[in-house]
Amino acid sequence: MTAEGFAAAVPVSRETLQRLAAYAELLEKWQAKINLVGPATLPDLWRRHMLDSAQLFALLPEAPAGRKRRIVDLGSGAGFPGLVLAIMGAGDVHLVESDQRKCAFLREAARVTGTEVTIHPLRIETLAPLDADVITARALAPLAKLLDWAASHRSAHTIHIIPKGKEAEAELTQAEQGSTLEVERVRSLTDPAATIFRIRVIDHD
Repeated sequence: MTAEGFAAAVPVSRETLQRLAAYAELLEKWQAKINLVGPATLPDLWRRHMLDSAQLFALLPEAPAGRKRRIVDLGSGAGFPGLVLAIMGAGDVHLVESDQRKCAFLREAARVTGTEVTIHPLRIETLAPLDADVITARALAPLAKLLDWAASHRSAHTIHIIPKGKEAEAELTQAEQGSTLEVERVRSLTDPAATIFRIRVIDHD
């Protein structure tokens, strides 16, 4: 998939596409020095990472009255999906990443693309509560573990938007042990075997 193919799948302004292209170019340069994404996925960057992240934008809840949506991306890595969502204007985006080299990349990517984000160079377990409207994470941990990590950052209204692969249903079954979840399933645009979960936690042990 090319940048143009991406724009056909997820309509964005020309300025936004240019900013995403600058992000992609920077990632390709930095990938030679540090492992930001799986090397085998780099030739298909626009589908495997850009589109895979951008498709979450349509699933975001409405912003609360009087302020921006606060989105917390756990284990942001190279910025997927959080930085893509921020470039698309998703709201007040917080990127949580403990790897200092990846944080350096995220700072440079935010600078190059002119994107305002908050980067937390910390382990998730040590992060102060962020009162998130949306919590997301991509290719980080099993769903049950993600919901555990998210616990201190959510309230009753928080929506978790979590893309998962072919083991999605098995992970959901495990996550539902001892928890009450309100779950919506959305088919991924990038992988027919993948599912995007949109989850609100009613009760969590």
